[in-house]
Amino acid sequence: MAKKRATATKTKVPTSGEVPVVGAREPCPCGSGRRYKACHGREASHAVTELVRRPFEGLPGECDWVALRELVPAATAPLTLKDALPDDVPSVTLGTVLPMAWPGLRRDTGAVLLGLQNEAASGDVSRDLADTLLRALTAAPGNPVDGRRPPQDGPRLQDVLDLDAPFTPEVHSGFEFWLEDADAATGEVAASLERANQAAIPTVRLTGVDAAYWCETPEKNHLRWVMPHPEEELLDALARLHAAGVSSLGDGTRLVGSFRAHGLVVPVWDLPVGMGADEVEKPAAAFNERLAETLAKSGPLTADERRARSGFTNRQITLS
Repeated sequence: MAKKRATATKTKVPTSGEVPVVGAREPCPCGSGRRYKACHGREASHAVTELVRRPFEGLPGECDWVALRELVPAATAPLTLKDALPDDVPSVTLGTVLPMAWPGLRRDTGAVLLGLQNEAASGDVSRDLADTLLRALTAAPGNPVDGRRPPQDGPRLQDVLDLDAPFTPEVHSGFEFWLEDADAATGEVAASLERANQAAIPTVRLTGVDAAYWCETPEKNHLRWVMPHPEEELLDALARLHAAGVSSLGDGTRLVGSFRAHGLVVPVWDLPVGMGADEVEKPAAAFNERLAETLAKSGPLTADERRARSGFTNRQITLS
């Protein structure tokens, strides 16, 4: 006869009350008999690393936040905090990327720069940025702020920023915003700035529509447009427009697909090399009107529209 399997006796685990944090290899304070890292420590770690799909949701200009993190080489935007700034901090400015890829920087003047294009230390970019920002406010002037994993219950940008203040990005042709007096830069500082500027892809933010960015590359130009619409509805609308032959932005242009970034869809158009940002303004505004009308439509897609949607979906990639 097979031996009966011994029934394991489990220690009763408390169901209420906060479990203190201890060393990973120590017994879990909840009384389960397991090590902390295999018990409540696992839950704490998961809470920190769990991916937040739309980290900028709820912020004014969510689409531009996504664009500045993923698409734009050099740009800045002033930030307004809910609470008053410390007396020795004259301003807070968001930058796409900072020198040496620092997460944050406190200038000699006390002004704060917050870098957006940094590796996420947790699964919530918003919490990472808020943690860096708050530490930069109290950093010694003239010093960078290193990255770290934020506390799992730490504030997010949505808790720190004034949500009634507009978010107004300014796209730059280079990284002179790194320095308070870029014209006076010499030696290695000037050389480093020049190398960074040479690597930057020329980019322009359109003025007639929101969060649409023209960029220039050697082979062709592009328009990359971060849109706030729900993904399934947007893909349906793009498929309807494409099947009807009205998804382009004029002669020589083509809607080539889209990618997903921070929970939003970013359609991409190929443009002729000679087509500048100014020439895209009117076609983009007209397309925006067609899109709004098409988003209001319901009902099943036609066979041609389904094929167009399938093509978009197969070519879609996720950046974050």
